[in-house]
Amino acid sequence: MKKMDKHPVYLDNAGTTPMVPETIQALDDAMVNSWGNASTTNYYGRIARQTLENSRHLMAQSINAADDNEIVITSGGTESDNTVIYQTARARQKLGKHIITTKFEHEAILRPLEDLEKNYGFKVTYLDVDEDGQIDLQQLKDALTDDTILVSIMTVNNEVGSHLPIHEIGEIVKDSNAWFHTDAVQGYGAVPIDVQKDHIDLLSTSAHKINGPKMIGFLYRRDGINLPSLIRGGDQEMKRRAGTENVPQAAAFAKAIQLHFENDQLQKNAEKYWALKKQLVQGLKEHDIDFELNGAFDNDHMTPQTMNIWFKGVRSDALLTDLDLAGVVAAAGSACTAGSLEPSHVLVAMYGKNSPRVSESLRISLGMTNTSEDIDRLIDVLANLIPKLKNAD
Repeated sequence: MKKMDKHPVYLDNAGTTPMVPETIQALDDAMVNSWGNASTTNYYGRIARQTLENSRHLMAQSINAADDNEIVITSGGTESDNTVIYQTARARQKLGKHIITTKFEHEAILRPLEDLEKNYGFKVTYLDVDEDGQIDLQQLKDALTDDTILVSIMTVNNEVGSHLPIHEIGEIVKDSNAWFHTDAVQGYGAVPIDVQKDHIDLLSTSAHKINGPKMIGFLYRRDGINLPSLIRGGDQEMKRRAGTENVPQAAAFAKAIQLHFENDQLQKNAEKYWALKKQLVQGLKEHDIDFELNGAFDNDHMTPQTMNIWFKGVRSDALLTDLDLAGVVAAAGSACTAGSLEPSHVLVAMYGKNSPRVSESLRISLGMTNTSEDIDRLIDVLANLIPKLKNAD
């Protein structure tokens, strides 16, 4: 095993990504030059407003929104998801109290839905997911009723990287009474998203997943969707989200969007990540490591940057600890549940609560700063650790 470098190899980009020099510079420039209150009409406010609207335009373009004003800038994915769940329930409950989602959504979706079920009399249908991390579209069709007011299905799963058939889902939901929301926090900047072609009504994103700053994201809200603000106060964001606009972070988010979307970068990144993932699989095989992949391993059903691996007979908590000591940062599931003693609800949904995969799997998620050398380092460390950890039991 190679000697640990000064800086660990970072392979948990699904948890968060590092800001890069370009986004840091954009943040710094906006803090110096666009520090005014964008809701005021004075000189400094007008400069800030222009920076904010330029950023909003790039956000809208990145998902092919019909109008820039369909973008509501928020504090990130959790706020956007919570806004969709709670405010759709409040705005549309007279039309029905049924919502459809999947069993392996992010907690920012599942926990508000549990609250609606427990305390407000809503009924939620949780669609099954198979071992490839995919839903049965017929089950979705069968679950839709006249009382269904919302279908919320993620674009990409945050733990296993499965890419859901968003276009097909949109085609199904558009002919119903329901709004279609997708939590695109993991898919945004990784897979192509077109809200018009995919018939998406509502969409959530977060900047820190694409090398932007934390605590900023946006909620796409199709024109005509009447969704009251979750955050009450002033009339910012066209009365759709109260609170003084975070202009510097919006500018940094916009720069991150340029880095990921312009000059065919989405495709270039995908090709790079697939090459790195194949390198990892080949390296594990060459070292005779006993493993299987969780979920599919093809471009149609999986996002390019994430993979989840079952290392048979090796507890993920022990492996993560030893990887960290060896200078490799990875994850066993969602960063939002890293302190939880509960098994991954994603792997439970896919394989059942009694499957050894639930406690013996590792998530590797790549980012724009990763290299082939990082994967070589990971393979080297795993080849050293896996036999020791298996023998320890």
